[in-house]
Amino acid sequence: MPSPWPLPKTERPSTVLIADDSVVVRGLIARWLGDSDGFHVVAVAGDGEAAIEQAARHRPDIVILDIDMPVLDGVAALPRLLGVSPATAVVMTTTLSERNARLALQCMTLGAVDVLPKPESRIGLTGSLDFQRDLFAKLSGIRQARRQLAPPPVLAMAAEPAPRPEPPPAPLSLVPPRYLLIGASTGGPRAVTRVLSDLGPALSQLTTLIVQHMPPLFTTSFAEQIAVQTGLPAHEPVDGEPLVCGAIYVAPGGRHLGIDRRHGQVVARIDDGPPVRFCRPAVDVLFGEAAQQLGASVLALILTGMGSDGTDGAGALRRAGATVIAQDEPTSTVWGMPGSVVRAHHASAVLPLGAIGQAIRTLVTEGRA
Repeated sequence: MPSPWPLPKTERPSTVLIADDSVVVRGLIARWLGDSDGFHVVAVAGDGEAAIEQAARHRPDIVILDIDMPVLDGVAALPRLLGVSPATAVVMTTTLSERNARLALQCMTLGAVDVLPKPESRIGLTGSLDFQRDLFAKLSGIRQARRQLAPPPVLAMAAEPAPRPEPPPAPLSLVPPRYLLIGASTGGPRAVTRVLSDLGPALSQLTTLIVQHMPPLFTTSFAEQIAVQTGLPAHEPVDGEPLVCGAIYVAPGGRHLGIDRRHGQVVARIDDGPPVRFCRPAVDVLFGEAAQQLGASVLALILTGMGSDGTDGAGALRRAGATVIAQDEPTSTVWGMPGSVVRAHHASAVLPLGAIGQAIRTLVTEGRA
């Protein structure tokens, strides 16, 4: 299937290294990418050691790295691979299991930008249009992000008029937040854990809800990782569960997380509704329902991720008096989701990842002093 994201004639294809111990998997992905005009496979590898050698030789734009490989597995190979080719974006692949979900999250804390679940069997892989579509979507998002960060080419033509400056974002609200809502996708696990770590004791004064685009099992492991990291209760909520201060709730993979009021309590709403902007869970669902139910008591973060999920919800939150902080472009793995919010003028502030925790701490501590 040709790539649904055709490459402009002036742009070079992204170079890709495929590392997987299965000859069938390597050949199939190489054929898919070879049939597209956006990617060029420069090498394949059957184990982690070979992947490191090929990465040092070719310095590829993207590496597709399987977790389970002989000689040296993907988890052990990842930091060494990034050591020899630090500008490379690494996408981990693995079959779905609790063990592999934990390992994939570990890889994302070590520098991988995303994870792609693959079918259990070779037959399932060969016939999986979903896997092929998800592969192209993730790689195309990375390619687009790299293109945005690259310096523009010097063209021998008259310069276009400078774009009109955007209006500055409104200042941060002085209302102390009670609910912290976070939406993220590609590169999100690392960004989310950084923000939560930077919040320190202020996190226990908030009710935190997170939508991270991940499949089932991965979100379960993500919640467990957050609980260990923060020392606060963190889990996937069930429908109707009361949302309490000092707890962290992670949207279950494949299901929407919203907010409702039942019997006088603010509770989680979990459902299997259709995807929103191709996403389930969707940030727009959480943000939109929070705007209706919680209003100005919300502080929302839109972190790194491809696509535009969260833009409509961020607008609804701003109209309800809430504060919305978007991660800036230089610190985002992919500035799709936060960039969309910024371009729509829904961001109260645009901050580098390292400054977001301090900004929230200030709002929480000074607002309640």
